[in-house]
Amino acid sequence: MAKLHGFFLLFLILPFFCESNDQLTQATPLSPGNMLISKGGVFALGFFSPTNSNKSLYLGIWYNIPGERTVVWVANRDNPISNTSSVNLTVTNSSEMVLFDSEGRTIWMAVNTTTTAGPHGAVAVLQDSGNFVLRLPNDTVIWQSIDHPTDTILPNTRTLLSYKAQVFGRLVAWKGPDDPSTGDFSLGIDPSSNLQIFIWNGSLPYRRPLVVNEVSVTGGTYQSNTTSIMSQDLFYNGDKFYFIYTVSDGSPYTRVLLDYRGNLSILSWNNTTLSWTVASETPTGCDFYYASCGPFGYCDVSAAPTCQCPDGFELVDSHNLSRGCKRKEALRCGKNYFTTMPNMKVPDKFLHIRNRSVDQCASECTRNCSCVAYAYANLSNIGTMGDTSRCLVWTGDLIDMEKSSFAGENLYFRLGESPVQRKSNLLKILLPIIACLLLVSFGALVCTCKRRGQREKNKLQKKMMLDYLNSTDEVGDKNIEFPFISFENIVIATNNFSDCNMLGQGGFGKVYKGMLDGTKEVAIKRLSKGSGQGTEEFRNEVVLIAKLQHKNLVKLIGCCIHEDEKLLVYEYLPNKSLDYFLFDSARKSMLQWPTRLKIIQGVARGILYLHQDSRLTIIHRDLCELRPGHASLGGHGPLGCFHIG
Repeated sequence: MAKLHGFFLLFLILPFFCESNDQLTQATPLSPGNMLISKGGVFALGFFSPTNSNKSLYLGIWYNIPGERTVVWVANRDNPISNTSSVNLTVTNSSEMVLFDSEGRTIWMAVNTTTTAGPHGAVAVLQDSGNFVLRLPNDTVIWQSIDHPTDTILPNTRTLLSYKAQVFGRLVAWKGPDDPSTGDFSLGIDPSSNLQIFIWNGSLPYRRPLVVNEVSVTGGTYQSNTTSIMSQDLFYNGDKFYFIYTVSDGSPYTRVLLDYRGNLSILSWNNTTLSWTVASETPTGCDFYYASCGPFGYCDVSAAPTCQCPDGFELVDSHNLSRGCKRKEALRCGKNYFTTMPNMKVPDKFLHIRNRSVDQCASECTRNCSCVAYAYANLSNIGTMGDTSRCLVWTGDLIDMEKSSFAGENLYFRLGESPVQRKSNLLKILLPIIACLLLVSFGALVCTCKRRGQREKNKLQKKMMLDYLNSTDEVGDKNIEFPFISFENIVIATNNFSDCNMLGQGGFGKVYKGMLDGTKEVAIKRLSKGSGQGTEEFRNEVVLIAKLQHKNLVKLIGCCIHEDEKLLVYEYLPNKSLDYFLFDSARKSMLQWPTRLKIIQGVARGILYLHQDSRLTIIHRDLCELRPGHASLGGHGPLGCFHIG
């Protein structure tokens, strides 16, 4: 139905002076200028012309109300009358209703669709429901306009959708706002199933506004801002499948319209503005068939219409929603889970399995590895149709799904794993990771605390050592920086003072070879508790060697005082003592005179430095160790050793 602006009737005589009633008989044909008015004055039937085609005449029914003249049914929509003279609508002797033109040609005819023979005396009556009925004297209806709708469904009238499983009535939109001829859009029941209604654009599906379920069968209700309440129902009556909607008493005029743009609207008359207001309209946003949200995508119209993916799916292309959604995890037979999606318009392309209970319907899908979803409804209130169960299953892509906030039904959707399984699998992955992170964090915390404690301990030990060494410094500064090495590092370097690491021993204690930090070879002198070298001598040795800087003097790497332990760490001279070569008949030949000369020169330089060039007066003892190009004094004794060369 369309809103016609400026419709006017072509009357051959003034209509206000013409007598009109609600019946058409053989004796009282209808001509341009005359109208039939329903008994309650709600509807009128007569001839009209659209404003853009005042030479074309149509027979139609419209609301008999002020303001806009709204046409709800057209008889000759594809065969307009061009010559308006001597046109009339009459009931024939054979109980047929025929529209003749001026030349006696049949423009349109209402044919008896029943098996009842048509005796004389048939009458056509325009009812207050908007239905134009041709009936026999015994009140048998042999034709009615609601079985041949154009673009409008009126309240309280049964619209026949199918007869003996064949599509019967179909709404067909106007071609344009002022053109009643057959348009591109139509609405009717799915020819492959009585369970859904389509809006078609030509032969292609444009939208599925309704799928038969418990709500649509028992009566879905709608309320507009004009307080009109509409209830829709579907029912079977033998071989006939009907649609009907009713409005509450006292409600304004209401109609369902399929317009020339393909929109299906519920309209209510506003007596204040004298115009029609839209109570609801589809499609909106993404509410189109298939192409909007693609395979496995659904249009969420519960708020602002948007395309969404079901749980366990993700968009194929976020920039092109019509490509639909894809599974995050592939289905595996026997290891799947069904989740419930409420308030859904179920997808198209279903398989209807008859005579199943809800449990049997679920079992049909569960045991079939190809089944991706199922839905069940009880249609017991639909009428006499035998099987009242409606078990639908899907084995391919799910297309044309929709979610609302109040209507729809439960769709049971198959996923690769349940949320519980997903959570369990996630925990199986996360728990070891978390445990490892906790262990690493705990280990790092322990190491940090240990290092911090060791640093504090080392600081304390170093402070104690410095206080100890600087307490009575008779030989110089009290603020000498002493290299400090922790006792723990020395223990590690000497393998806990292993005998295998011992280089020698004397009255002062033992000397060990060590590997400091795992890379640097050192000689560690460990003073024994009973050593003749007492505290004063130890202090003097550390202070003196720290102050002495000469290339021929062995370097003091560090020192350590730990409880009763006193340790000195020197650089390691690997070639043993000089006497090891001088007083051995087999090895002394290794020292040729050029080498001996270098040894003598090196020793002389060291002694000269100690005796003359150093700030301190030093009395040395014996030579200690030799390596090629090196010699030393006093072993690893109080004066350390001297390098040669």
